[in-house]
Amino acid sequence: MSSKRKSDNLESAKKKPKVAKNGKKKKKQEEEDESDFEDQVSSAGEDVASDNEDTFADNEDPDLKIKGPELAGQLLVMGGMNWDLCGRSKVPVNCKPNVGRTLWEPHAFGPLYDVRVKVAVSSSSAAHNVVITEDNKCFTFGRNDKGQLGTGKLERRDQPFEPEELKNQVIVNAAVGKNHTLFLTERGHVYACGDNQFGQCGIKSKQAQVLTPTRVKYSGPPIVKIGCGGDFSMILNIKGVLHSFGFPEYGQLGLGDTGEYIERPGKVNYNCQRGPMPIKSFIEKGKDNHPNVVPGTDIVDFACGTNHTVAIDSQKRAFSWGFGAYGRLGHADNKDELLPRLIKFFDSQNRGVKAVYCGSTYTFAINDLGQTFFFGVTKKTGEANMYPKPFHELTGLKVRDIGCAQTSTIFAADETIIVWGGAPCFGELGLGEERRSSATPVENKLLTKTHVHSVSCGICHTLLIARNDTEEEKTGIADRFEEYDPPKP
Repeated sequence: MSSKRKSDNLESAKKKPKVAKNGKKKKKQEEEDESDFEDQVSSAGEDVASDNEDTFADNEDPDLKIKGPELAGQLLVMGGMNWDLCGRSKVPVNCKPNVGRTLWEPHAFGPLYDVRVKVAVSSSSAAHNVVITEDNKCFTFGRNDKGQLGTGKLERRDQPFEPEELKNQVIVNAAVGKNHTLFLTERGHVYACGDNQFGQCGIKSKQAQVLTPTRVKYSGPPIVKIGCGGDFSMILNIKGVLHSFGFPEYGQLGLGDTGEYIERPGKVNYNCQRGPMPIKSFIEKGKDNHPNVVPGTDIVDFACGTNHTVAIDSQKRAFSWGFGAYGRLGHADNKDELLPRLIKFFDSQNRGVKAVYCGSTYTFAINDLGQTFFFGVTKKTGEANMYPKPFHELTGLKVRDIGCAQTSTIFAADETIIVWGGAPCFGELGLGEERRSSATPVENKLLTKTHVHSVSCGICHTLLIARNDTEEEKTGIADRFEEYDPPKP
């Protein structure tokens, strides 16, 4: 979910222009199972320091508090709740095969029924979730085979769990990747847990799994926004500087290379970035494909897909990088981009970009006029938009949030919810069991009387925060939606 960077007491400062770096590119298959990489990665960014240095927030302004989303409401869920099976053809050994059912319609989440929620996040490659309540308590639930819930163990959790290491922290936001999780505190610190095979937890260690929330090894101005791709992470500091870490394939870290090298004949290896590294070069390309440095890029917002990222700067310019297949980067070609590249389409429109949202293989962008654009493809069998095109199905609607699942999309617009996803779907659209999918965007009639603050999608499920400020709204939710009580341990 895309959000603006905020603080109470500090203003962002412009970066100085940086010199672009060129990197070599080699096309690879888009999706690889994590087991294929067990012996194919090495590390970069190793650090012998045992503890993080204090951040700028502690040193310069003890009163600074980073803000997260402020609107609270009731948590609704829909889609596949069998976390070990989501996105898989069969349940792995030692996992529970038939726990958690499919919710074809929106349900109120029972364990937090009387608790107002400000943040509910998952991602298009994830089967786990983070929820932050109005009083800043942080809970995790879902798949946990890599320790991504921060419980200290590897068993899945259907009931919400509050990580012990976060109980004394004020958590204001979170982000999840395929098998890892980031947490952002009001002091601008970042904690991580889960799969760290590629360094995506940012602790500058080759430790394969981080079972409890551990502070990311970052020293600098406070962090105001966090994001996760499938196997990489992005953090944005208050000065407008993005840092990346994790798996570098396709150039998805934006550092100018893929991290790829030949270890021996027939074996490719990768130098993974195991600690935060600043992204220094932003470029534009002309017809000759020659890169030129774009000066003054002060990043204010960004969104991550499984293997790509799109960012917005203070001048409302949009940059994209990473895996380029199916046009998801918006550059009218399929090429990977190793450095953040200006999306020329929006420049030519003389309209800035104010919000971006990334799915697994696609991107949505909203311009200053509130018009929604789409590029990429939701299903590989469909027709790809190689550059941003107006998404006419939302014409006349004011979109406030977009949730991106693996192939499905949920739009919160005005007083309605629009859903879109071709078969197969697993309940993430919430249309009911008789109509599980929709090849064209349609209104979800079950949610027409419910004002939804925010929406976030996992690989085959959806989290909604519904407004419940008044007794009438609370009663309406109770009357319209059944309560889902997940299995207990």
